[in-house]
Amino acid sequence: MTSEILSTTPDSEIVTTRILNFPQELVFKAWSDPEHLKNWWGPKGFTNTFHEFDFREGGRWKFTMHGPERGNFENDVEFIKIDRPNLIAWKRHSKPLFQILTTFENITENQTKVVFKMLFETVEECQKLKQYVVDKNEENFDKLEVELTKMAL
Repeated sequence: MTSEILSTTPDSEIVTTRILNFPQELVFKAWSDPEHLKNWWGPKGFTNTFHEFDFREGGRWKFTMHGPERGNFENDVEFIKIDRPNLIAWKRHSKPLFQILTTFENITENQTKVVFKMLFETVEECQKLKQYVVDKNEENFDKLEVELTKMAL
């Protein structure tokens, strides 16, 4: 059973946008192939252990993010919409609760615009995380660019 993507206002979402100098299919693969995703997912210094990665609507992605300073962070998400190679959306079942909506827009043959939205049910929940995650999302995209460079070789 899939869920609806949350309807939000700008106050209840955190948006990171980046133009990547790589083809849309390659960028989508970096997000949908666990062999690549595990290499870059998470902020600077974080590593991942994937326990389950079932890339289909209704499929689960269960993984542990290992922080550089302290702790392991258990993540349990469910893919709620996949439109290859344009969109991936998922819903978190582990705290903090929010949805992710990522779109991949082909700009030119070798340029893709990625819009990464974190969607929250309330403005309060969004604001609680906003101060921490804006910079971390940029670090995540920096790591994605490194992985894409390796993939393009």
